[in-house]
Amino acid sequence: MTTIQFDTDADGIATLTIDVPGQSMNVIGPDFIADLSAAIDRIKSEDAIKGAVICSGKASGFMGGMDLKNMQSMLPEGSEGNMTALFEKTFVLNDLFRRLETCGKPIACAIEGTCVGGGFELALACHRRIVADDSKVQLGLPEILVGLFPGGGGSQRFPRITGVQTALMYILQGKLFRPQEALGLKVVDELVPSGNTVAAAKTWLKANPAASVQPWDQKGYRFPGGAGGFNPAFVQTFIGATAMTMKQTQRNLNGPLALLSAVYEGVTLPMDRAIRVESKYFAKVIADPQARNMVRTLFVSKQAAERGARRPKDLPKAPTKKLAMLGAGMMGAGVATVSAQAGIDVVLLDRDQAYAEKGKEHARGVLSKRLGKGMTPEKLEATLARITPTTDFAMLEGCDFVIEAVFEDTAIKAEVTKKVEAVLGADTIFGSNTSTLPITGLAHAWSKPENFIGVHFFSPVEKMPLVEIIVGEKTGPEAIAKALDYVAQIKKTPIVVNDSRGFYTSRCFGTYVQEGAELLAEGVSAPLIENVGKQLGMPVGPLAVSDEVSIELGYKVMTAAKKELGDAYVHSAADDVMTKMVEMDRMGRKNAKGYYDYPEGGKKALWPGLAETFPLAAEQPSPEAVRERLLYRQLIECARCFAEGVLETPEDGDIGAIFGWGFAPWTGGPFSHMDTVGLSKVVETLDALTAKHGPRFAPTAQMREMAASGATFYPKAEAKKAA
Repeated sequence: MTTIQFDTDADGIATLTIDVPGQSMNVIGPDFIADLSAAIDRIKSEDAIKGAVICSGKASGFMGGMDLKNMQSMLPEGSEGNMTALFEKTFVLNDLFRRLETCGKPIACAIEGTCVGGGFELALACHRRIVADDSKVQLGLPEILVGLFPGGGGSQRFPRITGVQTALMYILQGKLFRPQEALGLKVVDELVPSGNTVAAAKTWLKANPAASVQPWDQKGYRFPGGAGGFNPAFVQTFIGATAMTMKQTQRNLNGPLALLSAVYEGVTLPMDRAIRVESKYFAKVIADPQARNMVRTLFVSKQAAERGARRPKDLPKAPTKKLAMLGAGMMGAGVATVSAQAGIDVVLLDRDQAYAEKGKEHARGVLSKRLGKGMTPEKLEATLARITPTTDFAMLEGCDFVIEAVFEDTAIKAEVTKKVEAVLGADTIFGSNTSTLPITGLAHAWSKPENFIGVHFFSPVEKMPLVEIIVGEKTGPEAIAKALDYVAQIKKTPIVVNDSRGFYTSRCFGTYVQEGAELLAEGVSAPLIENVGKQLGMPVGPLAVSDEVSIELGYKVMTAAKKELGDAYVHSAADDVMTKMVEMDRMGRKNAKGYYDYPEGGKKALWPGLAETFPLAAEQPSPEAVRERLLYRQLIECARCFAEGVLETPEDGDIGAIFGWGFAPWTGGPFSHMDTVGLSKVVETLDALTAKHGPRFAPTAQMREMAASGATFYPKAEAKKAA
């Protein structure tokens, strides 16, 4: 398979056009590495070749980096316990790019479109980087976001161009940048109009036939800003960077720590030794299961979900042209905003015209913040023009998809549902944004329950990437396809789950909040609970997140569940905590007092009255014990959803956990984490927690069977090879 087309013109300029077959975006894999290696040998050995320009043959952009879908191919047989073999495997790319920049001929890079990860590292190894002056172009090194760090020389070349402080700021955040910013950083050399990059590269090559040595290989090179243990600015940068990284990662992530080490050690060394240091740390990162788990969930599974992995096959595409958005509250207004941004006409209906208008104003407020960041006044007004606020159900005529986000009350939802059907007919697909009420029950109000589905958004809609699609008992494939096509239109990540109270995300997220309340009821110190929650890798502690979503909402969900389940409802100490807080009018952030106080103009702080309301136990548990309870309470509920068929794939479970409620990303998700720990160990821990804290920790029968047989949620590598 040829991935690079090699052409030489009459001036002796070789053009290397990258076009990896079968890929929508160019990626680095074994075939590309072999082809680039052969091209470098040819450039170096043929006297007629005076220089080369590297460009892309794909409209999607220059290159998207390593082929992470085949990351396992980076690990040679038996390399898991052989770090020497693993180092040699990971060093191949670094060695390749080093050969390119030292081939003795000038190399220019012509970049149109996306150029990230390994693609940007390839660009950094070129002697001239020419980029299309187009705001759609993105450049940078985002590897840290999927559990890795730049392993193709990026951690060494970037700081040698910009200085350590700037380079770390971008690489540690995985921050991408546009052409103008890249020019200011000096990581690109020239901006030209789109379509002219190759011509500009050839012009430069002809004018600079001797420009074949990188600045860091030239005698007298001075590191920008200085480097080394005796440089005060360098030392200060690493003191600050290390402290901030520890705070942000809570020492849970391998990639950022490895990056800091690679940069600290490498920047004071000659490039040939520096890239070996980088590969040493990169090998350590990918040898740990954390990298595999994070890459699988945050990149491979996420991309597959967005490309329709769970969409029913053989059904024609059914894009939404006109959306009926029922309810103009924060959720409905958010859905209207993202839909209008996607080019969908929206009828935003509420029982009060002023409230419907307020929903449209919400969209204006959100979009106005993007002015100058890809949003123009003209585009803003065009987007807002797609939203029609109304109280008249007759205005829904012509809508081909419905999303309901009215008050969480079965009777109110049923009333609205029937009014919509009277206008649109039951052949229209109806989606409910309920976060807890079972879809099967709500579907009774729609004459064709096969056309009724759950479409659960997360707040704030504009920022949260996940949409949970809930399939009721009678939901048909057309409804699933319609919902998934809509989610693709608004550029969100979908998961598909089956119906149950709380579905998957709300149900499992609730266990984190509930366990925090259980600990509080037992007299565990609130600061201990909160700090351990953050150390676990959750965005905030369980008490803080309870305040954010509203203690009152949790109380109402509990009350509704009690009413519906009757004697089957299992009472908990967490229920008593919520009840006590609501009785004291401490509802959460919504009324500026919950587990925390929210003084106007000040910072939130834990309510001093907590220790009096829930007296502290004489003996406090260890942080490890609290961490175990907060983690395993979530793990067991996720496993129950899998055993009950609420979840059909571990991929949906891991994506939903991380992107839905912020489950510790370093794990790769609850199912990846249980596979990594081992089901036997997980069951053993759960049994110990059950004996001490009750049946909410009890393992499922399925988990016990899997532990006994050595099974995993994800297929083992050996099984995949056998298949």
